[in-house]
Amino acid sequence: MNSRYYVVREDILPEAIMKTIQVKEMLSQGSAATVHEAVERVGLSRSAFYKYKDGVYALNELERERIATISMDLEHRSGVLSTVLGLVASKEGNVLTMNQTIPLQGTANVVISVDISQLSGDLSELVDLLRSGPGVRKATVIGQG
Repeated sequence: MNSRYYVVREDILPEAIMKTIQVKEMLSQGSAATVHEAVERVGLSRSAFYKYKDGVYALNELERERIATISMDLEHRSGVLSTVLGLVASKEGNVLTMNQTIPLQGTANVVISVDISQLSGDLSELVDLLRSGPGVRKATVIGQG
């Protein structure tokens, strides 16, 4: 299922949504040590917080979470995938998901989703680095959000 996102003006959001955002901010800033403490201070039930916490983000928080999906054709040799993952890590990328096909004729397709919010350099630099890696026959960005 594809998630759909909306930008909604703050003053029309239900109170529980706004309080959930306040709790998340308190926890991330360290002004509350626990969920229990934060929900008690803003007047929200813990169940409401847990209901909404994974679906409500401040716009600046959502912008920080950037994900790129990269498809690669890799030679079926020991260490090639490990090297690719090391290259991603060397640029401060964080692999979130990975899917690999069974190798056919000495090549496997690997698709990785990478959190690029902390990437040193830009995405094109990472892809160029991957393309130059040993055993990488092809590397292409197939999605970015």
